[in-house]
Amino acid sequence: MSTPPVASEDVPYAGEMPMLGLGTWQNDDPDECAHAVETALEAGYRHIDTAQAYRNEESVGRGIAAADVPREDVFLATKVWIDNLAYDDVLATTEESLDRLGVDYVDLLYVHWPSRTYDPEGTFRALDELVDAGHVEHVGISNFEPEQVDEAIEQSSAPIFANQVELHPLLPQAELREHCADRDVEMVAYSPLARGEVFNVPELTEIAERHDASEAQVSLAWLREKGVTAIPKATSEEHILDNWGSLGVDLDADDVAAIDAIDRTDRRVDPDFAPW
Repeated sequence: MSTPPVASEDVPYAGEMPMLGLGTWQNDDPDECAHAVETALEAGYRHIDTAQAYRNEESVGRGIAAADVPREDVFLATKVWIDNLAYDDVLATTEESLDRLGVDYVDLLYVHWPSRTYDPEGTFRALDELVDAGHVEHVGISNFEPEQVDEAIEQSSAPIFANQVELHPLLPQAELREHCADRDVEMVAYSPLARGEVFNVPELTEIAERHDASEAQVSLAWLREKGVTAIPKATSEEHILDNWGSLGVDLDADDVAAIDAIDRTDRRVDPDFAPW
């Protein structure tokens, strides 16, 4: 399998956000996580995603510090967990996140889920203060449905930059994508490979064989065609580089239509506190 090499400067952007990043969910081995981040940045990635709930912010920060890439060239995102969304807790735990990451600011700070201690007025008042103080460049939301997207836009003085949700060929989220596009909110896909299930979809395998690519690369290329930023989780150098190779895969209209027509829905993340 071979795809053309892609330089970091050739990565497409959504605003200031590189449209392919490294996800770090469940990457809780400290050294493995730090090495994965360093490997990804050295390979050309410029977008790293973590969260308070992943318990790996310190390791992510170590990886960023170890890589031969200036901090200002890295688009770094983290998320405030659902127990920390009261006004005072947003401020306090974000400061703790910055300390663990070893940075003065993050490029994107998400509300991880609209659940538990989430209070739209208080939560976004705190996020606005963090933006004004220079600790946060952009405000994001995650796992928000259309109605909650609108509420967030109404409550936040800072623009809502992105909504991060599960999104892949088996959960295309067409209605939510259209809703966010109409409101100038970028879409970011977590679990963009459906937790590995994309390798078991015949339509994706057929397209992958035609492009001399992997099913993962085809899925990531499809997301890019939809204007969606993807943050696949990877720990091994092999998977990190395979996902990076998706940037060299160009799908044609027939490929995209075939993926759009996959008659299967498979949501992989569905906690009992989810809003849907």
